[in-house]
Amino acid sequence: MVKDIKESIETVVLEWLRNAGVEDPVVVLDESSLSDFGEFSCNVAMRYAKQVKQNPFDIATRLASHLNERAIAGVEKVEAVQPGFVNFYLTAEAKVQHALGIIELGENFGANTTQAGVNWVVEHSSPNPNKAMHVGHLRNSLVGMSLVRLLKASGAKVVADGVYNNRGIAIAKNMYGYLAHMKKNPEAPTDIGYWAEHQDEWLLPEDKNVRPDLFVTECYVLAEKDFSNDPEVEAFTRQMVIDWESNDKNTWLLWERVLQFAYDGIDQTLGRIGSHWDFVWYEHEHYEDGKNYVQKGLDNNLFQQIEDGAILTDLEDKYGLSDTVLLKNDGTALYMTQDIALTDLKKKKYQADKLVWVVGPDQTLHMRQLFAVCEQLEIGDRKDFSHIAYGYVGLKDENGSFKKMSSRAGTVLFADEVIDEVKRSVAERFSESKRADLANETELAEKLALAAVKFAFLKSDSKLDVAFDIEESVDVQGDSGMYVMYTYVRTQSILRKAGAAGAGLPTPPSSLGQEADLLRTLLYFEQSVLDSVKDLSIHHVSQYLLALCHEFNSWYAKEAILDGSDNESYKLALVQAVAITLKNGFGLIGVETVDEM
Repeated sequence: MVKDIKESIETVVLEWLRNAGVEDPVVVLDESSLSDFGEFSCNVAMRYAKQVKQNPFDIATRLASHLNERAIAGVEKVEAVQPGFVNFYLTAEAKVQHALGIIELGENFGANTTQAGVNWVVEHSSPNPNKAMHVGHLRNSLVGMSLVRLLKASGAKVVADGVYNNRGIAIAKNMYGYLAHMKKNPEAPTDIGYWAEHQDEWLLPEDKNVRPDLFVTECYVLAEKDFSNDPEVEAFTRQMVIDWESNDKNTWLLWERVLQFAYDGIDQTLGRIGSHWDFVWYEHEHYEDGKNYVQKGLDNNLFQQIEDGAILTDLEDKYGLSDTVLLKNDGTALYMTQDIALTDLKKKKYQADKLVWVVGPDQTLHMRQLFAVCEQLEIGDRKDFSHIAYGYVGLKDENGSFKKMSSRAGTVLFADEVIDEVKRSVAERFSESKRADLANETELAEKLALAAVKFAFLKSDSKLDVAFDIEESVDVQGDSGMYVMYTYVRTQSILRKAGAAGAGLPTPPSSLGQEADLLRTLLYFEQSVLDSVKDLSIHHVSQYLLALCHEFNSWYAKEAILDGSDNESYKLALVQAVAITLKNGFGLIGVETVDEM
């Protein structure tokens, strides 16, 4: 496999650099931008020129000469080029053997052990349980689960967890909305005590034939309107928060009922998109615990208490961060306070080495402050904490530009609405193509819709904003999940037609032909996985799949594969290698492949 060749190259280069006087050298082999420059290149000559006080090109020339003399297996030649790059050209046999090795590895192709023995915790989604998940939550969940799959494929032990901020005024609004607006009898009093004794007089989601999360969303919207316009409603709602904190039995009963609607709906959405939590943290169980950590920090002179009694961080000198309140002067805990406690709980519960939070970019400062405070309190080293900030999700306007969503403007899309719209678009294409031969058309449309949506959100760096466009997401000619899936389906069609003819051992050709660029591209999948792990962003894999599809379809357009020639079994082996790579890449993204479309 190509990784073995790369390791051999790196070993020889490291040895040469040390002998040249370089201390602690690092060698990175990058994909060459053009096939004219070989398969890989490295820039060590330029990186260490000052250290050895020599001209970069001279260093590169001597290094290339040394490598050629060593005659590393699988390397055809090594060349030095200005201003100091060293390019590596692999033999045709090495590239062919790599492709055949993909078939041998099968579903394990792309897996690695770079994270073996490391315990990771990835927090994703964590929607507030007062509304259905919107498209921003959808992206959050897809990003988080892609990291879970990447890390597991790299040998790590990974826990996916979520947090429900299930207390406070927002939840109380849901409770009021249900109590006031979901009565079967409008004359029933808006009274928690009465509800507790006559619960059957209130509607349930199934009574309205709606999903439970949409049901609770309606409760919130109606309550928000009343809360904003009626001081008595506001007072009633705020009193529910007080009663909840006083452990009033009936208030807790209503709280549990309304929250369960939200939980059930969120679970349905997560299940639909293939996301999960191994464990869920509930805010009401730990929100007070953070006060003990704040007191510990105050006792150890890590924090500061200002004149009005509030407690602040002390981060500016050591961390260059602005300070934030940890505890109000009335002793009220804040999100920062409870996040400190939760971070320690996670570290201890999972013996976590690395913790990841997939949280919106508006929380960047909060997360940096949290990591610094946790380091001060010796909960963990901030270098082991990662905030994956995903960009905003918008809609494309009539000019194709990014249009930010707005609740007030009515442009917020729920996660399931997005998937349903794409699914309808896919179904319409089936109808237009009059594909009567498709089995389980509805199930197929669902799988393709999920593929289209997931790829649309995961094909670019998670930090970038995404302007979602339904037509682009289902374009089989564009940079879409449908294009990648269409290519995979093409490989399956070829292999089905080949039947037994594709089962024989291939005889590699004596020289490469039209398949040269395809073989070259197959070399880079494993590195795309490693890059995604390093950057904690799946987009390297997504972009690789697009490149592989381009090369495969270009080769397919030029080459007759099922031609009965002596090379047919070899060409079918390449088709199989491409199919395995596409399926494994899709697996990391969270897409289930289909055999027809």
